[in-house]
Amino acid sequence: MCSYNKVNGKPTCADPDLLAGVIRGQWKLNGYIVSDCDSVDVLFKNQHYTKTPEEAAAKVILAGLDLNCGSFLGQHTEAAVKAGLLNESAIDKAVTNNFATLMRLGFFDGDPSKQPYGKLGPKDVCTQEHQELAREAARQGIVLLKNSPGSLPLSPTAIKTLAVIGPNANVTKTMIGNYEGIPCKYTTPLQGLTTSVATNYVPGCTNVACGTAQVDDAKKAAASADATVLVMGIDQSQERESFDRVSILLPGQQPLLITEVAKAAKGPVILVIMSGGGFDISFAKNDDKITSILWVGYPGEAGGAAIADVIFGYYNPSGRLPMTWYPQSYVDKVPMTNMNMRPDPSNGYPGRTYRFYTGETIYTFGDGLSYSKITHELAKAPRLVSIPLEEDHVCRSSECKSVEAVEQSCKNLAFDIHVRVQNRGKYGGSHTVFLFSSPPSVHNSPQKHLLGFEKVSLTGKSETLVRFKVDVCKDLSVVDELGSRKVALGQHLLHVGSLKHSLTVRI
Repeated sequence: MCSYNKVNGKPTCADPDLLAGVIRGQWKLNGYIVSDCDSVDVLFKNQHYTKTPEEAAAKVILAGLDLNCGSFLGQHTEAAVKAGLLNESAIDKAVTNNFATLMRLGFFDGDPSKQPYGKLGPKDVCTQEHQELAREAARQGIVLLKNSPGSLPLSPTAIKTLAVIGPNANVTKTMIGNYEGIPCKYTTPLQGLTTSVATNYVPGCTNVACGTAQVDDAKKAAASADATVLVMGIDQSQERESFDRVSILLPGQQPLLITEVAKAAKGPVILVIMSGGGFDISFAKNDDKITSILWVGYPGEAGGAAIADVIFGYYNPSGRLPMTWYPQSYVDKVPMTNMNMRPDPSNGYPGRTYRFYTGETIYTFGDGLSYSKITHELAKAPRLVSIPLEEDHVCRSSECKSVEAVEQSCKNLAFDIHVRVQNRGKYGGSHTVFLFSSPPSVHNSPQKHLLGFEKVSLTGKSETLVRFKVDVCKDLSVVDELGSRKVALGQHLLHVGSLKHSLTVRI
């Protein structure tokens, strides 16, 4: 699928170098290329890339587009042919790519009910197995960001009463986000928690905007309960396609409600954030009365059951943050229109993403805790890697910071990293091992980048060996100022959790 934006001045759906050259040529796509919905309309009406709609239709088809999501090509392609801008043979080529894919998928193999999947229907969707899969997917996606000693997991026998507070505590549709299917049934956070213990529910706010919080009722509930769960965050009224947030603070009086409830609570206070994007929740991170923080995303139809599974220790959390959470000051000083990844000290621009951002964070890409203590130990890793170069290579006679990642130097140039992962706690569960690299400071290289990850399952008090294969030219290279991939010479720092290993790459 080609996107709306331009790359090097060309809309991606009208770029033959990208569609025919890279995607069909280098990547050997044996299928069809479709536009993102209305991209062709956008390149004509909004980007003014062509003077007429017929020109736009001709340009995208000649570039290698096979299918238009939208009505633009249906309306303008015939006129483009009549105007001599396009030959029918180009249309035949696009149609062939589309129908060849349909043929491979079995669309023309006769009576669908006689085909391998022809008898599947609604009865096959909401099976017990599939509903359990929804719950398992939600469990795996939950990220434990903070957990003070003695907080989570709660004991379902020791906790007699649980205060459940917040505008997202009893929601249904919020949990499935957008671009969603039809759920079999919902289990809200309140319903999930009530399955294990007696609950006292106070919404606290009428909606996630939380114009006025019902603080007193919520404080009373927290003061009389053995533990408190606050289910806060946002929904599609605050973030959705074509609707961006201008603040990454929790909306309205949510912070006030959280802080006041935490002050009044007699037991542990668990803050659950339901959202797609990140937040500046530094007030909660730094509040000792808020003993645990969970981010649950939009966890789907079984989200409430999964949240309860984690809170009561039926499931050991293993999710990791898929993006960095920034302070509100970042939003205030970084223009949305500035897409530069790298920091610029001359104007205080801090850069973007975990790879380049130099400022403070609330939580970072890859963060996520477990109920067990997990340790890493390096079992195998080289200290030195040499890149073979021809005798007359320029870098043999003069000092180079990097060498081109070309086929003759890169062939079979790889090494193994083995990491021993130990679960020192009593809880079994999954654990994701991230391997990062910090390259030498050449060509404005990133401060670190992810080389690979492996998810392993560990019972309590057990260990396993995780193996990574590092491709030197792919994994230890950076892109230079002209867009060429170069292997950085010098010291690379590999890290897994708090474990660090220094590696020298030389010729």
